[in-house]
Amino acid sequence: MSGVSEVRAFIRSRRRTRASWLDRYTALFGLAIGAAVLAQPASSALAAVARQADPSRMGAGVALVALVYAGLLAVARAVGPVAVPASDAAWLVLSPLDRRGVLGRTARLLLVISVLAGTALGVGLLAVLGAPDQLAVRLVAAVVLGVSAAAGGMALAVLSQSSQTWNSWLQVALVAITVLAGVAALSASGPARRILPSVASAPVTLGAALAGVAAVAAALLVRRAWSSLARIPARSLLAASTRAGHVAGAAVGMDPGALTWIAEDNHWRGRALRSRPWPPLPAPLALAWQDWRRLGRRPGRPAVLLGAAALPSLAAQASGGVTAITVGALLAGALAAAVAGTSGARRDRDNPSLARLLGVDARAALAARALLPALLSAVWLSLALTGLVLAGTLAEGPWWLFGPPAAPVLAAAGLRMARRSPVDHAMPIIETPAGAVPTGPVLWGLTGVDLAVLGCLPLALALAAQPSALGGFLAAQALAGVVVLSSYLLRAAKGR
Repeated sequence: MSGVSEVRAFIRSRRRTRASWLDRYTALFGLAIGAAVLAQPASSALAAVARQADPSRMGAGVALVALVYAGLLAVARAVGPVAVPASDAAWLVLSPLDRRGVLGRTARLLLVISVLAGTALGVGLLAVLGAPDQLAVRLVAAVVLGVSAAAGGMALAVLSQSSQTWNSWLQVALVAITVLAGVAALSASGPARRILPSVASAPVTLGAALAGVAAVAAALLVRRAWSSLARIPARSLLAASTRAGHVAGAAVGMDPGALTWIAEDNHWRGRALRSRPWPPLPAPLALAWQDWRRLGRRPGRPAVLLGAAALPSLAAQASGGVTAITVGALLAGALAAAVAGTSGARRDRDNPSLARLLGVDARAALAARALLPALLSAVWLSLALTGLVLAGTLAEGPWWLFGPPAAPVLAAAGLRMARRSPVDHAMPIIETPAGAVPTGPVLWGLTGVDLAVLGCLPLALALAAQPSALGGFLAAQALAGVVVLSSYLLRAAKGR
């Protein structure tokens, strides 16, 4: 450990610029401003917690909290989570220095992230269950429980990086949490509808005891993870550090589109794929067949999309009906399903010369590439609307019929997102009361989303009105789908 400290001190002494008191003052001032900005929302959230929660919303709320926790664990597992800067990865990791000392900074940073994420999870869980009495004690117990869950999950992710056995246990934990979320979502009806209200009204001592047990278990996992730092293979550390460097570069350059290419290339790099004959299809369909083949080789992605179709119904149950959040979840999920089948269009956009060498008409090729996004979005939207009807948050009716008419709009929006140019940082900055807003990243983020919002306006109006007869809205949505997709194909083909 002392050797690592000496090496880092030597590196700091050789830097051209050292941290001055002005740098420290700026950092502290920024933290103070951030705390002042978050003080009002935090106090409002705590004031809203001190209430008796609605039992009909508890199941969906707990399910959403559990899914957020599972998502955080999945992100930690995908990122590494133990990673170091590129210079440390190229020099210190491969040196004879103590591996645990080299990774100490990263471990402390992960602990801080776990504490912050766990605090948010604990407050969110308490907001779902409510705090009818003894708010301070219940809040402390919830925060301790959330921090323990986050720290324990992060420790499990660190252990999975050093051992395949622990990696298997982490996968089991992710499946168990997902199943628990499903059980919590179903607890709003049937004989289990009294379980969560009973948990919410349990004595404070029981919650404190549960938080204490969770803290002890998390401490044991954190200690085990700290011991495993010395056993993490260098290959795993270098791969995680490379991914972290790519993410940092994309964040600094404000180019979010690079992140998806990084993830895609990391997935396919080094994989041995079986060669199969190409089906005898017409030229445009044969060109688009690579998107179908790519999706078939990643069955986990359709499975995740299928499970995510339940999120709008959970959001509707948690918010007490079909609200703007529910409509946003529907459009976001359907658009994500469409984007899952647009990798070929992104390749054509990045390398148009190769697309021209294939000798396929640009408009016909783009129309063929729109089939898979349209199918994915239609199936996803139909399942999500059916889930809203089954959950009782949407009036009875054939709402699933909106899936096929809205699919052309979502396919056009997905293709527009896939073919958008990188962020233009030369665009002007707009001064607003909330601060300066760079128009380049904003326009990049709205590209494709604007088409989905405008094209799915009949669906949004139908969800807001919930009429007894859906024929007029279905016809309007079908007309909007045809107009939007055909207009986009004409304009995109000419723009190429």
